[in-house]
Amino acid sequence: MSLIGKILTQDHILPDLDVASKKRVFEQVGLLIENTHGIARSEIFDCLFAREKLGSTGLGQGVAIPHGRARGLKEAVGVFIRLKAPIPFDAPDGKPVQSLFVLLVPEQATDLHLQVLSELAQLFSSKQLREQLLTAPHRAELYQLLTAWNTNNA
Repeated sequence: MSLIGKILTQDHILPDLDVASKKRVFEQVGLLIENTHGIARSEIFDCLFAREKLGSTGLGQGVAIPHGRARGLKEAVGVFIRLKAPIPFDAPDGKPVQSLFVLLVPEQATDLHLQVLSELAQLFSSKQLREQLLTAPHRAELYQLLTAWNTNNA
């Protein structure tokens, strides 16, 4: 199983989220994690926003991987978001973002999060997969696409 498969659950997939800014995305992730893991939404929002201030987590090609270290989190957690409409994200190619994979790790995380980030970068480097993620109609299909993918597919 991929590292992504170990940290992503179907209830952490938000297809067609209708928000207009990074800030609203981070608020929605905070709300989701507060409801599923009991970590204050403000903690999640703050850790994601603090990392974003260091430089955009937009990869280009319509994809971003916001990530941060969250106090109180016991294990790495992933959230995949497909936005209803692309939003500005200060990506290197200047294109707006529509697919996001949010990675949250415990404060004392080891290099596991770097391995997950590497796997995500490889996954999103596939044009075919990026296109499939934009058109898959249901959470189950999105989950299957994200967790069944491996670097051999690239």
